[in-house]
Amino acid sequence: MVKVSSSRTALRRKKTKASFLIPCLVVFGVITTSVLFLTAHVSSNLQPASYLAPSNLKKTSSADLSRKKENKATIGYAVSITGCGSDPLSEGAAVLKHSIHQASEKGSYDYKMYAIVHPNGEECGSQLSNLGYTVLIRETPVAVKDIKGDFLREKIESNGCCGEKELIKLEAYTIVQHPIVVHLDLDTLVLKPMDDLFDYMLGKTSDLSKLPVMWQENPLPKEVNALFTRDYNMVHASTKYKPVQGGFLVLRPSMDTYKEFCDIVQEGDFRNGKGWGGVVGPFYGSMTFQGIIPYYYDYLHPDTALELNRCIYNQMCDNPRDQRTIDDVVHGKCRTGELDCEDCRSRPLEDVVTSHFTLCQKPWWCLPQSGERIQERLCRKLHGQWYRIRSDLEASWGRSGEGPGTFDKEQFKGYCNRHGKGGYIPIEKPYGR
Repeated sequence: MVKVSSSRTALRRKKTKASFLIPCLVVFGVITTSVLFLTAHVSSNLQPASYLAPSNLKKTSSADLSRKKENKATIGYAVSITGCGSDPLSEGAAVLKHSIHQASEKGSYDYKMYAIVHPNGEECGSQLSNLGYTVLIRETPVAVKDIKGDFLREKIESNGCCGEKELIKLEAYTIVQHPIVVHLDLDTLVLKPMDDLFDYMLGKTSDLSKLPVMWQENPLPKEVNALFTRDYNMVHASTKYKPVQGGFLVLRPSMDTYKEFCDIVQEGDFRNGKGWGGVVGPFYGSMTFQGIIPYYYDYLHPDTALELNRCIYNQMCDNPRDQRTIDDVVHGKCRTGELDCEDCRSRPLEDVVTSHFTLCQKPWWCLPQSGERIQERLCRKLHGQWYRIRSDLEASWGRSGEGPGTFDKEQFKGYCNRHGKGGYIPIEKPYGR
């Protein structure tokens, strides 16, 4: 630009001899061409690392680029792996990540994926790096031998699904490079942006009307450091402190909070028949994540968290009452303690933000859920969404987006050969092409 300006100034000056002007213009043209060539060459070699490294997924979209240009906050999403079992971890991880990608494209926040992996699960968990996850190998925050409380130390290894190893979910609090971290189980799915949650936690809005809180009549907390749903199926309706459902937690990361959790576990004040501090528990998994989270937010630090409507977030299609549903008619008392309670199985699919495949069973089990019972209709739709997202993921890699399977092809998109676990057709490697 300086040379162009100088040239324009020169043209306004008195005319010079042609023999002097022509060589100057030639030199200027050569220099300008060289500068433009070098600028383009350097620019092409100074792109961010994500442009240079093989993506393993599809190329960065224009929506992703525009969000980065606008300096939108990046939300951390974490999953935890405690060991290598029979379920195909990579299937859940691949489809979950793509569901988050799709939701983020429609929302205002970027995302980054993490896999918190216990050493027992390193062999299978480390493979998630091929799907775009940052893998964090983490020991249990507190070694069992260091727990002071005798009862907890002796029992925690056989508690819940995964014993003391499930406490690695607490490592999500250490991912402090993000303002918010969402911890999800691998058998979950994100169907819509969670911007309303993020906006509220980050103080961008004080409007609670968009936030589907479970108990609207309760006073608002002073601050919101966590959002979760509860598992009312685990306890009697009269239980004061109910378990948190361990597959969904939106949290504000903090090393101080993490250290306090570690101190709680190390102290080990979990009492036989009475739970944490003699007030929270016992119930399934109460010694680990499902119990320590409500102990922290409900008892030790009340008014710092919100319970969300489990029909919208972490939808599991659970029966809201304590007796069987017969011919779509519910029976018994509400597990929430209400006189009348919502049946999540009747929620329209369009309302669901995240789902959790517990009672519906895993999508990769190839269960058609084709019955006309209330507990099957929504499950079939949610399974259909899982396969829709898998199809879109494979299409984004340049594949057909349709598998060779013939079983209920409209539902399973060609990725099931027959009914049951043995009928599932896994995603072919290498990922991304």
